[in-house]
Amino acid sequence: MNVQRLFSIIRKETAQLLRDRRTLGTIITLPIIQMVLYGYLSNEVLHQPTAVWDQSQTAESRALVAAFENTRYFSVRYWAGNLEEIERRLDAGQVKVGLVIPPDYAQRLRAAEPVQVMVVVDASDATSARVILSVAGGVGASISRDVGISQLARAGLRAPPQPVEVRTRAWYNPNLQSQLFIVPGVLGLVLQFTTTFLTIGAIVRERELGTLEQLVVTPIRPSELMLGKILPLIGLGYINLTFILLLAWAWFGVTVKGSILLLYLMTLAFFFSSLGIGTLLSTVARTFQQAAQLAQLVLLPSILISGFLFPRESLPKVLYWLGYAVPLTYFVTIIRGVLVKGVGFHYLYPQIIPLVFLGAVVFTLAIVRFQKKID
Repeated sequence: MNVQRLFSIIRKETAQLLRDRRTLGTIITLPIIQMVLYGYLSNEVLHQPTAVWDQSQTAESRALVAAFENTRYFSVRYWAGNLEEIERRLDAGQVKVGLVIPPDYAQRLRAAEPVQVMVVVDASDATSARVILSVAGGVGASISRDVGISQLARAGLRAPPQPVEVRTRAWYNPNLQSQLFIVPGVLGLVLQFTTTFLTIGAIVRERELGTLEQLVVTPIRPSELMLGKILPLIGLGYINLTFILLLAWAWFGVTVKGSILLLYLMTLAFFFSSLGIGTLLSTVARTFQQAAQLAQLVLLPSILISGFLFPRESLPKVLYWLGYAVPLTYFVTIIRGVLVKGVGFHYLYPQIIPLVFLGAVVFTLAIVRFQKKID
């Protein structure tokens, strides 16, 4: 490999990238758009619009409604006069939850008798419905416990100690912020798309313009040509990474708890695989449009099976195992490990090994196909 020829290609590619305003604009705008689209996604089911039919109209029934609202999962929007009104508002999509309090609620509560409160949930969204039903059951259990304690107190008895006390601790994310789960994944997603598409643009567009053939007839070797095109893109990828980290800190308050140097070093392995995918696709497609369509076909499924948005453990077994063939799966674990958990290389190196392996396989295929294209 001739170093002088390699550096001449690097200078040419760097100058071409700096002159390409569209590329520079993509590096700036894509992270912002993706942060806005995904950064405010939330897995929390909060402030569900609720209609209440309070037939009791007592202090006890008002306390029950307040207990539901205090969970932050329910937000009372309407006070219904009958069950039909609740059903009508559920049909119209005006509310997601209906709460029906019977007329003898307070009377039965004071007498420590069983009383039924009906909670109607719009289960067309099954995920939200499961959360709402679970929270509603928790509210009922809490009120039942309080009533039991007050009954014992009136009888002059002390409540027995709770046999099992569960003390919970939320490590790494004590406030349970969704952004600490989503934003690191957005970082990996943006880097994957930008590096892959920049690689496609650098190779396919040059072929479309006919300049790639001109380079081929020079003494430059295929390995020098490929490396000379990829190294500037790695530098551009690191600029993109820095910009996204600053954006995540300024916009969402997501900081790097671990070693930022470790993050930058491990990102190189991810660039290796992403650039390999872009290079391989550029050897398959004849035009930039074809390569871009192939890239979307390859990269978009990674959003679902990499653990970026949803825990991989909840996926079907086939998709779960398929996720191991996606570089983003490993990089998302690395980013969350460094940004959110603050762990070191000792805990993250198992992610690096398959990431490098995938990159090596993809790059080998890309080099073979690139050599055939040249020949």
